[in-house]
Amino acid sequence: MHISQQIAAEAIGQVFAGRNLGVVLESLFTRYSNISPQQRAVAQDLSYGTLRFYGTIEALLDQLLQKPLDDAKLQCLLLVAIYQLQYDKAASHTVVDQAVKAASQSKKTWAKGLVNGVLRNFLRQQTELLANLEGNEFATYSYPAWWITKLKYQYPENWQAILEAGNQHPPMTLRVNQRQISAADFVAKLNAEGFASKPLGANAVTLEKPVPVDRVPGFVLGEASVQDYAAQVAGYALDLKDGQRVLDACCAPGGKTGQILELADVELVAVDNDPTRIARTQSNIDRLKLKATLLVGDAGKSSDWWDGKPFDRILADVPCTASGIVRRHVDIKWLRREADILSFTKQQALVLPSLWQVLAKGGKLLYVTCSVFQEENQRQIDSFLKTHSDAQQVPLNEPLAGLSLKNGQLQPSAQHDGLFYALLQKR
Repeated sequence: MHISQQIAAEAIGQVFAGRNLGVVLESLFTRYSNISPQQRAVAQDLSYGTLRFYGTIEALLDQLLQKPLDDAKLQCLLLVAIYQLQYDKAASHTVVDQAVKAASQSKKTWAKGLVNGVLRNFLRQQTELLANLEGNEFATYSYPAWWITKLKYQYPENWQAILEAGNQHPPMTLRVNQRQISAADFVAKLNAEGFASKPLGANAVTLEKPVPVDRVPGFVLGEASVQDYAAQVAGYALDLKDGQRVLDACCAPGGKTGQILELADVELVAVDNDPTRIARTQSNIDRLKLKATLLVGDAGKSSDWWDGKPFDRILADVPCTASGIVRRHVDIKWLRREADILSFTKQQALVLPSLWQVLAKGGKLLYVTCSVFQEENQRQIDSFLKTHSDAQQVPLNEPLAGLSLKNGQLQPSAQHDGLFYALLQKR
């Protein structure tokens, strides 16, 4: 399995060079097309796990190296191997042996000896090395220092819980397509076919163990979609009614698009600025056997694509730092910079007024981010309200069990991701 270590190490290196992990893995799996499905799955797990706990692993490796390693590939290989030894279930001797074999690909004659020595020293000194990390927040929480500092300030009572939730494995939650099957019947179907599951509320169901999506009974037929529990708030919070004209802005990849169509008979227009992602949205609603008008367009420039007919409801799922979904996208922690927050807030400040122009009087706009940073959330709404006297923030519906939307911020937990919602009505 050293090929899995090798692929994971290469993926880690490319992420720290600024690339998206999903894109990197897809490219690597194309290049290593002869590997088995098991090797592919192991490589993916090692990549995600190493990035999830990178702060801890790097701090452990620093203690084991007499001087900084000037070989990035070997550095990443050691990070992956230490992740395995610290967090994985693989036998330690197997991990070391595989890493040494992977190091043999290096042209440097000392590479195998270095990898062998570092990993064996880790096994001998593991308890002491871990004890040395006490008080080191970067090592304890595996987040950049600026991220930790910001959450401490914005969430003084539960910043640690937010950080820890972001390092958990995410649950696999499904949204049942009520136009085809009830949630109760779908749960019964899952359980009958050996997929242990439980209902959460409304049309949400969580699988006890994640599985490849095409193995989910009824998925291909459009009976269900993968959607986090917190994200399923959107369709209900929009206060949909049959016959309304609805806009789903920044719609791709179409999870909330499908939910809107499942909940009400509406005239739906869905917009996104990426043609490839629009195609994916179309594929999703086709699978659900639903219909919408899909447009390629910039939500911040509605005049370029709007037909002049106002919308009764608008879903503004705006671009954001994605700081509330890092457990699903572990590379975000290391790709984001604090300056990115300002960049996203500027984008959001363009999208909101643009969409407000196409909202009918009396209509409602639901502002959504998958962020926990307050600059992107209520502060953005407060700023908008100061400059738009015809806008008022109104209470949100709370139809999903176990979720509180009193301040609009859903903090990440074992059950769901971290999302923010604000409902605005045009006077």
